Amino acid sequence: MLVSERIGQLFVETDTGRDRLEFTEYGDGDAWVVLLPAELLPRRMQQPLARVLAAEGLHVVTLDPLGHGRSDRPADPQAYSVTAFAEQVVALLDHLGAAQAVVGGVSLGANTALETAAIAPARVRGLILEAPILDNGVEAGVLTFGPLLLTARFAPFVVSALRRATRPVPRGIVPFWAGIALDTCDQRPGAVAALVHGLFFGRAAPSARERRRMDVPALVVGHALDPMRPLADAEMLAGELPRSTFLTARTPLEWRLRPARLDRAAVELAHACWRTPRRRRRTGS
Repeated sequence: MLVSERIGQLFVETDTGRDRLEFTEYGDGDAWVVLLPAELLPRRMQQPLARVLAAEGLHVVTLDPLGHGRSDRPADPQAYSVTAFAEQVVALLDHLGAAQAVVGGVSLGANTALETAAIAPARVRGLILEAPILDNGVEAGVLTFGPLLLTARFAPFVVSALRRATRPVPRGIVPFWAGIALDTCDQRPGAVAALVHGLFFGRAAPSARERRRMDVPALVVGHALDPMRPLADAEMLAGELPRSTFLTARTPLEWRLRPARLDRAAVELAHACWRTPRRRRRTGS
């Protein structure tokens, strides 16, 4: 089934100025789903899932948060945090006139979806969370992104050289995921250093106490054999969220290369969220 696809933009006011965000809409209707990419990857990585969900009648939006894809990339660490990314999701919903959405993402995108549910619970209808990075992934994150931060700060010519080498390659002649990898290499040293710095020293995710209060349907997908995004974090999160369904991806690339099983789970979760009236948050007496 063919679905309409439209590119849009919005502007957000931050402490560092007025920044532009870019997004893509798939399909139409009032059953909204917002999908977010993993750290440093473009929103296009969510295109296959977005098309599947839109073909099932959902109105899907993929967003490049600041520092990602085709959105602005300020070179100020204060522009970047998981909370700032969640605020950008809320700004997107306001821009679209969407009262609520199912919000999902991969890795940093999953953490951002959780943070959106923490700061704006009335706007989140459900959650699709793939490979969140919580307590067990901190050390791996430092080992992975610490060298990138140091390289961007003290050897910026390396980041610039990689960008110059990969940018001229036409994306239309390479396989889809090779194109995503090439897009990910399109980084500017100052911006990527600021983004990693901001993530290192900002809030990484809502607290366990906050997560236990997220009373919406949630699909949590953990990665087997993924040292950077430990399966233990996804298992822990699934145990904390009151209405979660937990699945283990057979490999970190299952949803990229053999997506049918996990696509179906995401479709079922999104439809269930929009079929069922949203519960009111319980309050203490």
